[in-house]
Amino acid sequence: MLLHGIFPPITTPFYPDGSLYFKKLEHNVDRYSRSPVAGIVVQGSTGEAILLSDQERRDVLKAAREAATPDKVLIAGTGIESAIETLRLTEYAATLGYDVAMVRTPHYYKGQMAKPENMLAFYRTVADRSPLPVIIYNFPQATGYDIPAEVVIELAEHPNLIGIKESSGSIEKVQKMVEATRHIKRAAAVTEVQAAVTGRMMQAATAASSNGGEMVPVGAIAGSKPSSSAVQVVGGLKTRQKEIGFQVLVGAAHKLEPSLQVGAVGAILAFACAAPTACFEIYTAWKENNLPVAREKQERIAEAAVKVVAEMSIPGVKHAMDLNGYYGGPVRLPLLSLTADKKAEVERLMAGIKN
Repeated sequence: MLLHGIFPPITTPFYPDGSLYFKKLEHNVDRYSRSPVAGIVVQGSTGEAILLSDQERRDVLKAAREAATPDKVLIAGTGIESAIETLRLTEYAATLGYDVAMVRTPHYYKGQMAKPENMLAFYRTVADRSPLPVIIYNFPQATGYDIPAEVVIELAEHPNLIGIKESSGSIEKVQKMVEATRHIKRAAAVTEVQAAVTGRMMQAATAASSNGGEMVPVGAIAGSKPSSSAVQVVGGLKTRQKEIGFQVLVGAAHKLEPSLQVGAVGAILAFACAAPTACFEIYTAWKENNLPVAREKQERIAEAAVKVVAEMSIPGVKHAMDLNGYYGGPVRLPLLSLTADKKAEVERLMAGIKN
């Protein structure tokens, strides 16, 4: 699965009493689906997943899946402390039609997790049995555990571990992981414009082909053998294979451009929940090799990304969303909504960052 681009790890909307607000969840997902982001992450840290019950996590995954358009890659946050519970939630996400599972590092038993063999066994077990491709999720600011680059590099050899969301903010670590995994070569289906092909897109195309559409490897028309460059047409959907490696995505918006420069292929950014287009503009300028514009766009969001996300956390992100046409709303205890002066600061920081 191609994971190039910008992915917002969407928030979970609540009513003031703390119950799930599904209509607002659907509203947000619909807006993200019409934005230039590559996909959507559901039930990550920004989604307050750790504060939800098992059933609530499933209900949110289902509601978001039903509201998303087929062309957006859907990543389900399924990491729970035990491998067996992680797999149960991953299997449920697969039945809904999610494309990828994002599994955070287990961290509660820190003395044990500090031993590489524990982390290697956990991720290999999950990857062996997962019906979805898996990306590692490293967020030491929240977990208190920072998975070593050496462990990630070893795990990258597993064919079902396709990448990592690296939220430590260390550009040096990103560069180390990228350089040490360059030898890994895999194939992913992409569209004519080099965008990801999701399972839901293929299902729709297959249904169309069964109703009289076309399903043929175009390379075979001229009598040639199918190849990575051959085009397959399924119900009007043209796809080809693209060679990709172990995909490193980052989680720090204020370091997006320098992370891309050292080899990251995209980002899962809490700041993109409030300003997806502003983040996408940095990525696009970098893709077009327009580094002055990429750096200008990066500088434009730098202060807001640090203060709204890193310092004010989810309450800051949610208020910023309220300012830009998304529904942020209240957080769930033990988190507290922003004070009036903090809200005013967010409003100042976000004044020039609209979508």
